[in-house]
Amino acid sequence: MATGQKLMRAIRVFEFGGPEVLKLQSDIAVPIPKDHQVLIKVHACGVNPVETYIRSGTYSRKPLLPYTPGSDVAGVIEAVGDNVSTFKKGDRVFTTSTISGGYAKYALAADHSVYTLPEKLDFQQGAAIGIPYFTAYRALFHSARVKAGESVLVHGASGGVGLAACQIARAYGLKVLGTAGTEEGQNIVLQNGAHEVFNHRELNYIDKIKKSVGEKGIDVIIEMLANVNLSNDLNLLSYGGRVIVVGSRGPIEINPRDTMAKESSIIGVALYSSTKG
Repeated sequence: MATGQKLMRAIRVFEFGGPEVLKLQSDIAVPIPKDHQVLIKVHACGVNPVETYIRSGTYSRKPLLPYTPGSDVAGVIEAVGDNVSTFKKGDRVFTTSTISGGYAKYALAADHSVYTLPEKLDFQQGAAIGIPYFTAYRALFHSARVKAGESVLVHGASGGVGLAACQIARAYGLKVLGTAGTEEGQNIVLQNGAHEVFNHRELNYIDKIKKSVGEKGIDVIIEMLANVNLSNDLNLLSYGGRVIVVGSRGPIEINPRDTMAKESSIIGVALYSSTKG
């Protein structure tokens, strides 16, 4: 189905840098879906930290310039390519990846990265699913291989991935601990599935966690700021415990011996390494 060369508004980036490189343009051609592609009329778009790293030019993957940022959108199917059978015009959907960029009126996506948006979720909620929830799921199940009854500490739990991890872990039957840096953040973490929450701005919060979990330690730590917390994480783990690195903003010195006695693991997570499905 061709939509003709209609024009749309979109955010374009012509050079890497700070927020000032985001340029709103109103003369961008609306993409036309081919083969297994769908065109989504965007009602809401998720904004994720990784998009700021990509925009600044410091990320490992750099898009060709100019480009439109954004991967997580929710909206309504506007048109479908010739080989698409799972969606039709008018379907409510969300996506975990876009081809043309999500900060736009319309976004092109491959049909395997598009999912039906349940009626009980609005478009804003749909746009918040992609990177946060799929990363949390990958961290807990693909990387940590969690089992019901285990304990998990979400280190930095009040952000998008952190809240998703708390919700999923609680639903799966884990004992969930979280950290946040403000009273508001701590309340949000408790409301989203954590059994206990700790303020990571307090000097002695690590001791409080140790006291809470006792001699055994914590089975799994989902780590959002490894360059600050990794050394402490290794000391909090149980025998066979796993630290799953979701985020890090620089280097850190650790003592590898801390992994030996407990035979613990440090495992990195990158959502874009996921296979289709």
